[in-house]
Amino acid sequence: MEIHQITIQAGIDKLGNTERLPDLRINKGEIYGIVGPTGSGKSQLIADIEQLAQGDTASKRRILINGAIPSHELRSDPRKKMVAQLSQNMNFFADMPVADFLKLHAKCRGKSKVDIKQVISIANTLTGEPINASDNLTILSGGQTRALMVADVAIISESPIVLIDEIENAGIKKHEALQLLSGEGKIILVVTHDPVLALSAQKRIIMRNGGMRDIIESTYREKQISLQLNDIDRCILALREDVRAGRKIEEVNFEALRHELSFL
Repeated sequence: MEIHQITIQAGIDKLGNTERLPDLRINKGEIYGIVGPTGSGKSQLIADIEQLAQGDTASKRRILINGAIPSHELRSDPRKKMVAQLSQNMNFFADMPVADFLKLHAKCRGKSKVDIKQVISIANTLTGEPINASDNLTILSGGQTRALMVADVAIISESPIVLIDEIENAGIKKHEALQLLSGEGKIILVVTHDPVLALSAQKRIIMRNGGMRDIIESTYREKQISLQLNDIDRCILALREDVRAGRKIEEVNFEALRHELSFL
């Protein structure tokens, strides 16, 4: 089934008031940020989309696919699942090697020809410590787990709707991860506190008190600021990799950073 659009029909906030935003339609190829203070309902919003809620969650929202109510099969059959979610809280409880888990997930998704080595290789481009096919899931670090799930979502899940929850806290290379997940023609929603990610989205949904309060479309100026912040961010990430690798930091090009900041 090809997805052209999802519609989020307004529900209620934490006080039971109808959300201020009317029905929100997100089209194929669009990237939305979801921003707001901790506890403002960001994770609930993407949970509603992941479940294709039909007024049966705390928010009472309804999610339409291509303008229609999704079938029970679309909501419950993992082989028909159209939504992939990268959560900020991920722990494996399965006691099995990485390769076996990926094969099992591919089977659940109805895919018989998945290159497991490729999935692990992609995951290893995002994390400092490499993941091996024979590693047990339960010994993976938080960063390795997120990296593995990013590669899983990109290669195995291959869903037209991708939900990403605070990837900046994953301890992985967030720019590369977002690029992997943002395949052409997908609908992407990114929960974030990171200004670089928030400003790089085409639009951002403002959350308050459990409800969708407003929507802001990124301006040309914001895009320019995002690019400059991105350069600064990459510099800091490079420093982080040096620290992680046990290298001494002898020099930082503060002049270049000041130069970038002077344009903001």
